[in-house]
Amino acid sequence: MTQPTPWRGIHVATALPFHDDLSVDYDAWGEHVRWLAENGMDGVTPNGSLGEYQTLTDAERAKVVEVAAQASLEGFGLMPGVAAYGSQETCRWIEQAASAGAHSVLLLPPNTFRADRETVLEHYRAAAAVGLPIVAYNNPIDTKVDLTPDLLAELHGEGLIVAIKEFTGDVRRAYEIRELAPDLDLLVGSDDVLLELGLAGAVGWIAGYPNALPNSTKELYDLATSGDSANLDRALELYRDLHSLLRWDSKTEFVQAIKLSMDIAGRPGGACRPPRRALPSDIAERVTVDTKIALSKGYN
Repeated sequence: MTQPTPWRGIHVATALPFHDDLSVDYDAWGEHVRWLAENGMDGVTPNGSLGEYQTLTDAERAKVVEVAAQASLEGFGLMPGVAAYGSQETCRWIEQAASAGAHSVLLLPPNTFRADRETVLEHYRAAAAVGLPIVAYNNPIDTKVDLTPDLLAELHGEGLIVAIKEFTGDVRRAYEIRELAPDLDLLVGSDDVLLELGLAGAVGWIAGYPNALPNSTKELYDLATSGDSANLDRALELYRDLHSLLRWDSKTEFVQAIKLSMDIAGRPGGACRPPRRALPSDIAERVTVDTKIALSKGYN
């Protein structure tokens, strides 16, 4: 059985492997889910941006969730992304996730336009009515809608969300969120602020780089969230060694960069669907060098 709060711990925002013709490689996908479970991850978050959900057909998107559920080990969390342009479509994706066996879902605010406060509230009210626990995803860089601490407190106060994936990069928000909504779970939303938000009280991480390096990133997460100051020296050592990779998670090229690191580490990374293109040679070289350095130090 899953833990009582299945959205906690490390949920990997999974990259999606494709065949050479860019059709989804469901066999490789299922194997990757099992491999993440066997390597100590707490769950997966398919159909996020790293999983290129915007390029999938409805049938592909549904099957990605179903295959993940079938491949999961007992107690392994499944938190699909359910973002959609319309609230009704979002509700349908939540229903699909529930029928596949998901334990929670990850939901962006409306992003077809700069939604006002009441529009955001109505969107989450509709989604919450379906019945699965909702982790809100705050990414105002891409959505232009900011789930500010006071808005999160209102969403949580109404019982609409159980946690927040915080992606602004502003680690100061952790403290205001805790003041306004002390029972709202804070999840690290960007790999390159893992240490800062871990120290600030995060209880989960929706993570990119564990796709390539699950063991070292799990060690870093465990140290950063332990609450034990004796672990700080080791956490800083790991963080400094891995940060040149972790920071790609908050850059435009994050999907290609993480997939390239996966390829180098022997995981099914591969190409992206258009319009994402292969990395420019200079960026590819930087990612390659930094990944090989991490591997040479025994990080895996």
